[in-house]
Amino acid sequence: MNLVQFLHAAARRLPQAPAIALGTRTVSTYGQLAARAARLAAGMRARHRLAPGDRVALAMKNCPEYYEVLLACWHAGLTAVPMNAKLHPKEFAYILANAGARLCVATPELAGSIAGAEVIAAGSSEYARLEDVPDAPADVRPGDTAWLFYTSGTTGMPKGAMLTHRNLLFASQAYFADIDRLAPGDSILHAAPLTHGSGLYGLPHLAAGALNVIPESGSFEPEEIFRLIAAHRGVSFFAAPTMLVRLMASRAAGSADLRNLKTITYGGAAMYVADSLRAIDLFGPRLYQLFGQGESPMTITGLPQADHAARAKLESCGFARTGVEVKVFDAEDRELPAGETGEIVTRSDCVMAGYWENPSATAQTLCGGWLHTGDLGSLDEAGYLTIRDRSKDLIIAGGSNIYPREIEEVLLRHPAVAECSVIGRPHAEWGEEVVAFVVRRGDVSAQELDALCLEHIARFKRPREYRFVEALPKNNYGKVLKTELRRIALA
Repeated sequence: MNLVQFLHAAARRLPQAPAIALGTRTVSTYGQLAARAARLAAGMRARHRLAPGDRVALAMKNCPEYYEVLLACWHAGLTAVPMNAKLHPKEFAYILANAGARLCVATPELAGSIAGAEVIAAGSSEYARLEDVPDAPADVRPGDTAWLFYTSGTTGMPKGAMLTHRNLLFASQAYFADIDRLAPGDSILHAAPLTHGSGLYGLPHLAAGALNVIPESGSFEPEEIFRLIAAHRGVSFFAAPTMLVRLMASRAAGSADLRNLKTITYGGAAMYVADSLRAIDLFGPRLYQLFGQGESPMTITGLPQADHAARAKLESCGFARTGVEVKVFDAEDRELPAGETGEIVTRSDCVMAGYWENPSATAQTLCGGWLHTGDLGSLDEAGYLTIRDRSKDLIIAGGSNIYPREIEEVLLRHPAVAECSVIGRPHAEWGEEVVAFVVRRGDVSAQELDALCLEHIARFKRPREYRFVEALPKNNYGKVLKTELRRIALA
């Protein structure tokens, strides 16, 4: 069962239907997109000697070529490795090496910063020459890896979640079951990165023969988003809560034409109830909240559109998605009764096969056949889940996951840094911002530490404030009390 059959089935039924648009301009019909994906797949196999199961990396900002390459990978039976376009060159290099990817397709502005694989710039003459004589889609098994999704861990080193064709098919079917019915003529607006949730939700739209719309800016610009909602039919899109906040704050919000807006799915971080109420006032009964993570992409719990009318339910993140089990376990993996807080666990056909070449992390995360999310929460009697805390100290800024340990390890490279601890502080627009507490053993400035971070990690991960302290608060076992640091940061 090859996911690319979504595309080819739509191309047979609706060859002239628009498949990809850049702004308001159609760039590919379904017939053209299917043919291009098949030709690119043949070129990858013939010109680069790639065999089924080999990995191809995508370092791409949102652009029409993204779906061409992703679908070509699946047509050829290859594993796609989409990478966050905001990553640092050293982070790109690590993922390429860890995944063993020999080929990387990148948008032109990123192509020069990537090393460790053969790089082809999307839209270049070399990209055009990649096409070859097409043949039939590869015959893959449901358990074969389709998407290697790299998600940082508490060690700071990214881990590749192996998402299979079965996983992504299940997620797409859950979209139809829980969120929305789709039809030709509907649209999905890719306001968020295609390498993450927005790209995943393009799959049910491809299956339905709907239109995938890429903003011309290639980024998130509120005024542009409102223009495109007015220009297309049956518009849906995925957004992080911070994106919704920016949309509501836009000058265009008050006069926006929302008649064509169908559904907004949002998730990736907590949404304050006050912001939810403001969003409901602006967008109406079109909001669907989801809880998921890279290891079970977009598909753990959901709060349907109708439940947004009940204020009390806005404090939860909904109930288990269709075909998904969700429970709360104690430290010994025993199920807790309703109302008690413990670790949120889940199992379904959406849960990853494991971490790429990391059996120890796989065994720990999938212990007992359940995905251990690392998030703490409770279930009520009706099955609604409320997230209480993040046990892994994850910081979510602008919808992007930031792990403190990764930043701490970079800061500790400086010889004048004796100790450090990184926490998240609430931020009105981005959800959270990064704050670093530093104990010095010599002279070092915030500017020096900022330069060190920019040398090794993506810009969006660097601390927004450095606080130099005499000592870090610790408990009797020597563990840093991050709760106390958060209190200090707020004060």
